[in-house]
Amino acid sequence: MKKRKVPHTFVIVFFIIVIAAVLTWIIPPGKYVTEQAGDEMVMTFYYADQLPEAQATEFHAEPQTWQIFSAFYKGFVKQGNIIVFILIIGGAFWIMNKSKAIDMGIHSFLKFTKRLEHSPLMQKIGVNNIVIILIMLLFSLFGSVFGMSEETIAFALIIIPLAVSMGYDSIVGLCMVYVAAHIGFSGAMLNPFTIGIAQGIAGIPLFTGIGYRAVCWAILTVVGIVFVLWYANKVKKNPQSSIMYEDDAYWRKSAEVKEEELERYTPRKAWWVFAFLTAVLIVFSVLYPMTTLKIGNSETTLPLLPIGTAVFVLLSIVTLRKTVHYFVLTLLFATVYFLVVGVLGYEWYIMEIASLFLVLGIASGLSVDKSASDIAKLFLEGMGDILSAAVIVGLAGGIVIILQDGGIIDTILYGLSKSMSNMGKIASAEIMYGIQTLINIVIPSGSAKAAITMPIMAPFSDLIGISRQATVVAFQFGDGFTNMITPTSGVLMAALGVARIPWEKWVRFIWKFILVLIVLGALLLIPTVTMKLAGF
Repeated sequence: MKKRKVPHTFVIVFFIIVIAAVLTWIIPPGKYVTEQAGDEMVMTFYYADQLPEAQATEFHAEPQTWQIFSAFYKGFVKQGNIIVFILIIGGAFWIMNKSKAIDMGIHSFLKFTKRLEHSPLMQKIGVNNIVIILIMLLFSLFGSVFGMSEETIAFALIIIPLAVSMGYDSIVGLCMVYVAAHIGFSGAMLNPFTIGIAQGIAGIPLFTGIGYRAVCWAILTVVGIVFVLWYANKVKKNPQSSIMYEDDAYWRKSAEVKEEELERYTPRKAWWVFAFLTAVLIVFSVLYPMTTLKIGNSETTLPLLPIGTAVFVLLSIVTLRKTVHYFVLTLLFATVYFLVVGVLGYEWYIMEIASLFLVLGIASGLSVDKSASDIAKLFLEGMGDILSAAVIVGLAGGIVIILQDGGIIDTILYGLSKSMSNMGKIASAEIMYGIQTLINIVIPSGSAKAAITMPIMAPFSDLIGISRQATVVAFQFGDGFTNMITPTSGVLMAALGVARIPWEKWVRFIWKFILVLIVLGALLLIPTVTMKLAGF
């Protein structure tokens, strides 16, 4: 019997676009309109043929047919920032990988972990388990505090080779970064892009109720770590049990470089790169001697740029005296440090982050004595290598384009919100959660979804006697979990693209875990309705 082949990810996503287009012929178009009601602004839903004249002239929706093809172009335009980000990251990391610095770093790290294994305590716990736990805790915290999402695309290119070298697969590597960050995103404590916007729209003091959200974050993170450890140990015992075993040949091949093949050297040009970057960092340290970190409602002012510059100088001098590979790794660590400072202190987003990684790529190439032309060629090779990841992001963006141009997103939301009438408090809270979860499959942007749904959900919660804080919790759970499976998420499709994991294989791996998280979210929502919690 001939084995049935699973369609390519591009085919699956295009098929979803076709389904979305069919829905625009079945579901009538409509729109929520913001109107004045006394002293308050309320959101009122109108079907297209009932819209007030002012809104009707601006509302253009029609059933989608040939637009399933133009959606690809529009999806590229809509997701342009993420696509460019992916291409720049791919090019920059390709240059850095050609320096063999990552290989040297992985060999050094594995030698360090082998020394730790001599300890009886470490033998019981497992050094690799500790590595997975610490990395996941870090990224979960990043997701919870400042909403790390797009940034995980770059980190996946670092952690996946490490995971494969440790005897795991690319799925474990992606889980350590992407899944951990999005679990933190789901159980966010201070994420300004979800909690901040949702609470602001709901009229709640910003970041109140943090105590219970911190408990939720801890529970979700522990569950995520246990799941990844279980899967990682299963793959470690039997690598061929991984659904990515054949696909991971790419990562295994890149991990085959032996330490003795890595020549230790330090070109004179590396010292010039160090001198130039030090001068630039000193200038910025003088211009910005103090950085104000904004975490939630609290602010802390510290001399982060001078500290980072001093540490960079000391580490660079030490590493350059050993080998240029360690200097390139120092450049990588400095990039990560300034990325965090930039995001928390200067409101950086993916343009600034992409620029930072571009500097990393150029500096890495120059440090290993590559010419400008060689660096340009390597950059183009890296962009070509990662092009499929960029293309799938544009294609996935077409799904949302079809639903928007068909004018049915608000109609879907209206139909779901009507289902909450005449329910008890717990049931209503759970239905809110269910609606947010379903809507997230169509609108994965937390900020956009908060702007659309919270003006409807918050007043409704007053009518049925549920705190608006509980509504925010329903929103954050519904916003986070399905981000890890929906093909409309540009970040997910980009992360899978750089990890070389087909979306259909990812779904086979992750769907049970997503189901566990959804059920766990429903349970964690109950206390917000039945108990007196601080801030609720």
